[in-house]
Amino acid sequence: MKALLVDDEFNVRDVIRALGQWEKYGITTVLEANNGKEAKRLIERESPEIIFTDVKMPEMSGIELIEWLDTISYPGKVILVTVCDDYSFMRKAIQYRSFDYLLKPIEAEALNEALFGAVNAWDNEEEERRNKESGFYEDVKSLRMNRVVTAACNSEPFDAEQIASCLPQADGYDLTLISFYEMHDSDSYIQLLANELCDREWGNAFALLNDHNLCVVITVHGQWLAVEEWISHHFDIPIRLVSEVSLISLEELPTSFQSAQREMAAQNFRSIHRLTNVDDALRMHDILAYVDKYYREELSLEKLSNRFFLSREHISRRFKQEKGVTLSEYVTQLRIEQAKQWLVQTDEKMNSISIKLGYQDGNFFSKLFKKMVGMTPTEYRNHERKRQNRKCR
Repeated sequence: MKALLVDDEFNVRDVIRALGQWEKYGITTVLEANNGKEAKRLIERESPEIIFTDVKMPEMSGIELIEWLDTISYPGKVILVTVCDDYSFMRKAIQYRSFDYLLKPIEAEALNEALFGAVNAWDNEEEERRNKESGFYEDVKSLRMNRVVTAACNSEPFDAEQIASCLPQADGYDLTLISFYEMHDSDSYIQLLANELCDREWGNAFALLNDHNLCVVITVHGQWLAVEEWISHHFDIPIRLVSEVSLISLEELPTSFQSAQREMAAQNFRSIHRLTNVDDALRMHDILAYVDKYYREELSLEKLSNRFFLSREHISRRFKQEKGVTLSEYVTQLRIEQAKQWLVQTDEKMNSISIKLGYQDGNFFSKLFKKMVGMTPTEYRNHERKRQNRKCR
């Protein structure tokens, strides 16, 4: 890390050089300049992170130097050195974002306190710059905003101003709910859409953290048709959408989202890139795989319909053809088989097992278990363990 001392008086530069605890704060090189013009050339060549500059100097003053640094958005930290302590000077220092200022005669404690603060501020900002360059900063910001919008859609407390900060200013907005086919990677498409909306100042897109199939899009009122046209040209996967639910205020986000959800559930949506009948067999394969994986969660024909872009009636009919039983019966069978394994392999109580399988009422599941298996869970556990013990003898 480099520091630059700018002052037309050699003895002032000498005092600063002598008093500064440079090595302690990571300064390896201390440069010097007689005036602003010389400093400008050194800054362009050496890029020092910390700059101490006098205010009044011949050829180019310290104020003129920080004005120039401001025009080029120089990231280094500037500490002004002056004999005056007046309001007009302070205004200039603040206007051009100087980090701190020191009054002459220079005192060691004040100098090193300013030096420490400047180095610390540079280090923090440098880390942020590296994060921005690597994309980490944007990823964290995106995740944070997705979390805020998810909270709003779940009717949890949220900060409307925080959402407004990542939207273009407008008198009103429209909300669109986009549903993605379950087996597709929605994240990359949502990010692609979000980037385009931000670049064109049309709005923004947010992934819901509790449902990766859903995306909430907030656009400036009147812009949605252009957005939908862009989506139709740049998305190569099928989506369903409910659009243009008006948002006079972002405080209305929870109710507008719920309204869009009701429209989607009622099949009042539009489709882009529809799945064809040729895909029907593949979709039933996807549905069966999904049920086998998520049978412990709440499953319904409506949920599968929204995730796999088939009507409830079609899924019900095809499911019965494939498995010989209804969706509800098949899910119950899977849960019973899992309960059997846990009863034999663990000492978990039935209440705990029933909760893990999606039943809040342990008594209800115990009755269901007896109806399906012919024994209570306790009887089944004892019976199977005795049978296994006999095998081991």
